[in-house]
This record gives sequence, structure tokens and C-alpha cells, in this order.
Amino acid sequence: MFDIELQVIHSGYDRKTCWVHARPGAIPGNPASVVVTMHKLRLTGSDVFYPINDMRTDDCGQSWIGPVPHEEAFARRPCNEYGFQEGVCDFTPSWHEKSGVLLGTGHTVRYENDNIPSGTNPRDTIYSIYDGIARTWSPWKRLDVPDPIKFYNQGAGSTQRVDLPNGDILLPTYYVIFGTEEGAFDGQLVSTVMRCAFDGTDLTYMEHGTELTIPGGRGFAEPSLAYAGGHYFLTLRNNESGYVAAGVDGLHFDQPRRWNFDDGVDLGNYNTQQHWLAHGEDLYLIYTRWGAGNDHVFRHRAPLFIAQVDKNRLCVIRETERVLVPEHGARLGNFGVTKVDDHEYWVAVSEWMQTNPPDHFDSTVCEQYGSDNRIFIAKVRFT
Repeated sequence: MFDIELQVIHSGYDRKTCWVHARPGAIPGNPASVVVTMHKLRLTGSDVFYPINDMRTDDCGQSWIGPVPHEEAFARRPCNEYGFQEGVCDFTPSWHEKSGVLLGTGHTVRYENDNIPSGTNPRDTIYSIYDGIARTWSPWKRLDVPDPIKFYNQGAGSTQRVDLPNGDILLPTYYVIFGTEEGAFDGQLVSTVMRCAFDGTDLTYMEHGTELTIPGGRGFAEPSLAYAGGHYFLTLRNNESGYVAAGVDGLHFDQPRRWNFDDGVDLGNYNTQQHWLAHGEDLYLIYTRWGAGNDHVFRHRAPLFIAQVDKNRLCVIRETERVLVPEHGARLGNFGVTKVDDHEYWVAVSEWMQTNPPDHFDSTVCEQYGSDNRIFIAKVRFT
């Protein structure tokens, strides 16, 4: 059993930009400190993000500092002779126990005149390390991977990793196929887990496991990994449905299957990410879905739900479903999860103030339902 406490740590916006990609990372202590990273999105663009900011609490959320900008660490960089710039997005911080640092991972995104260029652009996994004393982030670095042709466009954006006791990291990533493989279509997405070494400073690729994809719905993207009860579980984004796969070593997985409730009915999650909350032997999925009176929300990405997973049947137990963050017209599909201590977990999410076409950029549509670009912390406490 668990209780949910919902806190708003920031609200309000200027109708030109809004805060998105709010994700928490906990630094162990008594009490733990929690850093929530986020950045601004230009409302009149498609995935036009600016450098990372963060908020921090050292007293269990009673008070917060921020948003604090980190322009030096996350500023866009020139990347070619045509004047393109390269920035960072889909960033997720998580504590690395072996080295004792907060390590954030994400991927790059290219811009031309403050818009994403047409076509498929190169993309790389990136990482940055938080200095808990100075409260700064290191300038982002690229993860060097083999086969630059195959991994021309690959990243760990919006993924959830698992760290091993020896310090190695199981980092879910995904890449784009360019029609060079038999039976694949151009632009198809493939998800895999990379095993990486991390010494507290540098993240180093070692190997990767099963390459998972399907022909429809752009393939599989934004994989997230969890460990519970002696097995690893991978949840995957597909345009038509969320999928799940299981494995014993965190690298190799069985055939993915669509997410269903335990009565066999489709979960209703589609074209967005899902993440995990692993508490001891128990495993919970956090997700959005259609069928909740939410047709006015972009891709039904609110409210945010939590429910227990049947690990043997790989399905969501319907009777355990609860609303984690309620819906107020804005999407809540981009979020993050962190373990604060053995009994408490925090989920961070912001109200993304873009709406359904044809009024995609009209944030006042979300306001009509009560949204105000709030950043929520949902505290899940087990009893």
C-alpha cells in the first residue's frame, strides 16, 4: 500500500515558452536532496528546447531553490559549416551509487535558425555530472559508440537506466534505421540497452544487447529499464501502443508484447513514454492512456496513472490503477521518477502547454481547463 502526496513546486509562464521535461534525481542523505532538471520549450515551435535549468530541495520539499539556469554546461554549440547548432534535450538525472555522483543522460538535438532542420539529423547520447557542493553541472559530453554509420542517429533521451553493483550502467537507447536493412523502412526506430562503464567522470560504451523493433508505428523508442524480483523489464514507446519485454541479464530480452490490463483489454497507452517504479520485489508502471475522459488532451497524455505490474504475465493489474497527477488540459507525458529512500519515490512532471491541432501553439486552450505550466512532484510513500 502507498499514499500519494501532490506538491506544486513552480507555476506560471509567459505564453511564449513553458517548462518541460521536469525530471528528479535524488542525492542520498538524511534527508536526501532532490534536484529537478527541466528546460524551456518555445511554444511556437516543434521540440525547440533551450538549456537545462534545475530546482533543488534539501528539506524534503518544504522549500525549493530555482529554477537556476545552467547556460555554460548546456549551451547550444556550433556543429557544422552551415551555421547549425546542437543542444541537449530529454535529460534525466539519476544517482550513481558506486561513484557517488548524480549522473544525467539524454541526447543531442540540432537546430537551424532555432528550428529542427528537415530530414534525419545526427544524434548522440550525452551525459553530464552534477557537483552537489557547487550545485553546477559539468559541460555535456558525448558517449562514444562503435559503428558511426549504424548509430548515426542514436540517443538515450527520456530513458530510465539501471546501475549494477559494480558500477556498470545498463543504459537504454534507441537509434534510427535508414532503410539499409532487409525488411526495414527508412526512419524505423530500434531500441537496445547499452552496458557502459562509469568511473565518476567518463561514461564508456562496452556492449549492447538485443535490438528490438517492429515494422509499424515507427518501431520502438524511448525504452526504460527496471529490475525487480530477479528479472529485468523494458518498456517501449510505439505510435500505436506501449510495449513491454522481459529478460534475465538486462541486455537480452524476449519478444515484446503490447501492454494490456490483466483482463486482456488494451492498456490504452500509445505514442508516448512510460516509466517504472521498482519497490523491492514489486513493480509499478507509470503511464498515460486514452479512455479517461481526456480526448481534449494531446495524445491523451494526461492524467498520469500508476498501477502495479503482474511480472509473470507482463500486464497491468487494473484494480491497482490510481491517478498520480490529475489532468488539467495540458499533457503530462514527459516525466521522471527517482527513489528518495527505501520507502519514498518522487515523480516529477510539468504541464506542457501545447495542445491538439489545429491550435497546436495556442496555450490558452490548456488554460481553459486549469493548466498553468505547473511543475508537480508526486510523492509516493509506501507503508
